[in-house]
Amino acid sequence: MMLVNVPYGKSFLQTEIPFERLEVAISKPAEILKNLKVSIKQSLKRPINSEPLHLLLGRGKKICVIIPDETRGCPTKEILSPALQQIESSKPKKIEILIGNGLHRGMSKKEMMESLGKDIVEKYNIINHSATDERQLIDLKKKTSYGTPGILNKIAVKSDFLLGIGLVEPHFFAGFSGGRKTILPAIAGKEAILNNHSYNMIKNPYASYGKMKGNPIHHDMMEFMNFIKLPFIINVSINNKMETTQIFAGDPREAHEQAVNFVNTYGKVKLNGFADIVIVSNGGYPMDRDLYQSVKGIVTASSVVKEKGVIIMVAECIDGLGGHKEFMRLMQKATSPREVLKEIEEKEPIVDQWQAQILSEILSKTNVIIVTEGIKRNMIEKMMMSQAFSLEEALDSAREMVLTDKPRILVIPEGPYVMPFV
Repeated sequence: MMLVNVPYGKSFLQTEIPFERLEVAISKPAEILKNLKVSIKQSLKRPINSEPLHLLLGRGKKICVIIPDETRGCPTKEILSPALQQIESSKPKKIEILIGNGLHRGMSKKEMMESLGKDIVEKYNIINHSATDERQLIDLKKKTSYGTPGILNKIAVKSDFLLGIGLVEPHFFAGFSGGRKTILPAIAGKEAILNNHSYNMIKNPYASYGKMKGNPIHHDMMEFMNFIKLPFIINVSINNKMETTQIFAGDPREAHEQAVNFVNTYGKVKLNGFADIVIVSNGGYPMDRDLYQSVKGIVTASSVVKEKGVIIMVAECIDGLGGHKEFMRLMQKATSPREVLKEIEEKEPIVDQWQAQILSEILSKTNVIIVTEGIKRNMIEKMMMSQAFSLEEALDSAREMVLTDKPRILVIPEGPYVMPFV
């Protein structure tokens, strides 16, 4: 027997699995940065295909720093501190920090304190971007070749200098996070996000983990990024312990491309075969704060599970569904996954339809069990999945669902942070 640990919130769930039927998919080890703040300062002085940050800033400018929301594992506080020091030294007219929520809910003051630290929250003007608040938005009267309207946050558009901060990790339909996602969906308007995440865009076979070439969602985001001047980004990669492994600062396109190549090197994991049962996490806190985000880990598992197999998703879900009411409505109203897909195709655009679409495609082929205490059982069952309160309970149920007495079991502790393939 082998004892396996699966991230759950800020801790782990453990269980024993017969060694001869088990495979564990983990990323290759990458050296961590011992002094993150020093490394960031160095990267700002020697950026990728760009002048150093302090030479770009200039005096008396309105600066806007775009940061990710609380559902990302980005070390935002550690990045912001040295970046703001450089910005302050340029004697700016104004500094504003814009949280790139996309269509997610805004961060609370408590969450800002946790993510950014008391000093930053008390000193700077921090704004939650809202994709549905027309007072925050400006329509540039432009469209991408995919028909996505150039609707963006006013503060970002009217700033003299934009700095984007983000995390680069595999993304379940954009290929990778970071880079251009700092603009779309992070600070875009609702109509822009809905078009970029539309039924046909999501349905495209290239709209998947680790895929950039031929991915219409990625290409649309790149076009959209041209609507606004984003001269500089600070993107990072992390390991399975949420430790920073590399910094990619500088030109948004080249820095992001280098980050993608780095993550590809360490995140791709070759397996011996498809599994009957896949145990997956969402990488623990903060990515497993809600069920909506946990679809990402389910997607990771879906690429390596046999048809009619079982995915066991381990997610604490301290925020329940994460306030995504349309996602819940789409999933609970239907009597089958196909019914969900039919409604989306016929009635789009619907907020959060992409998450429901992706999950429904998986549920039409695979059973899913959610291991959580954060959501009521009847709520999960209405969404056409099962619930368990321990890994042991989930495994017992999964063994009854599969078509073999000796199921092959795969564990993916890092969830969407890795890209397993057969």
